[in-house]
Amino acid sequence: MLSINIEPISGNAIILAVKLLSDGKLVAFPTETVYGLGGDATNDAAVAEIFAVKGRPEFNPLIVHVSDVSMAQRLVEWNEAAQKLANAFWPGPLTLVLPRLPDSPVSLLASAGGDTLGVRCPAQASARALIMAAGIPLAAPSANRSGRVSPTTAQHVYEELGNDVPLILDGGACEVGIESTVIDISSDAPVLLRPGFIAAEQIEAVLGRPPHPNPLPIGEREANAPRERVRGIDYSEQQVILKSPGMLASHYAPSLPVRLNVTKPKSKEALLAFGDSVPKGAKATFNLSKAGDLEEAAANLFVALRAHDKPDYSAIAVMPIPEEGLGLAINDRLKRAAAR
Repeated sequence: MLSINIEPISGNAIILAVKLLSDGKLVAFPTETVYGLGGDATNDAAVAEIFAVKGRPEFNPLIVHVSDVSMAQRLVEWNEAAQKLANAFWPGPLTLVLPRLPDSPVSLLASAGGDTLGVRCPAQASARALIMAAGIPLAAPSANRSGRVSPTTAQHVYEELGNDVPLILDGGACEVGIESTVIDISSDAPVLLRPGFIAAEQIEAVLGRPPHPNPLPIGEREANAPRERVRGIDYSEQQVILKSPGMLASHYAPSLPVRLNVTKPKSKEALLAFGDSVPKGAKATFNLSKAGDLEEAAANLFVALRAHDKPDYSAIAVMPIPEEGLGLAINDRLKRAAAR
């Protein structure tokens, strides 16, 4: 079994990380969204190890992290929409789903059997420094067990993965705190596959048209079923191909039940509050944002879910979050956390 190492971000730590990545090993590293479990995206064995460590179903694709646009252009078929969105939001918390190049060096396993690939250039400087030093794209889903609450600190990664990852680069708490927005621009009609920090309205302002809403989420049983059986639609005898992570109905889930839109918490529940008007009666209360600030609430969300996922409580209750702007992304994560 590998011994765990948590190293603060430094030049020497990045050199060590590059050595591990070049040997096909995995490295957890911070981005502005959440901590990623990184491996060489061009190495089949390394990508397979990511799935194994996370316990991730192989139909659920990985996002590939790049240092800049030029690296992305070596992996996917770049188009005008991609260039516009990259100009506006890269580096940043936006993943672009595009057709794979026929000679793309990225492992086919990262695409989960599909002909598209999600690429992102992270805003976190140390993440880009790691990718540039390694000289390779990094496949990097969130550094947690599949379906669980995403990690926003190095300690979260350690608690989730323990000795299964040889190096965790510690860059402190993640600034954004929820995963990237994912937009599918592999065809003429953009589709918002996963809401995130970059809102649909911002994407519309750049592209000149609103993205279509995601027709999913689907359950894991549906993802494994022949396509003709899904939602009664007559498809071919192929499995449903997911284009992005975070599209399954149940995801980001603590072990406790999660109850949404709560105005009257129960006496044994932990309450995640929002705003300055907080109902009484919960066993414990944590305010995601007393000021009602959605950015602050997003940054605190996964931290709060983890902190209250304890047998001391019967469930985690969550007050209503406005269904607008970043609130759409917060509610998306909460609905999936509540799906059991």
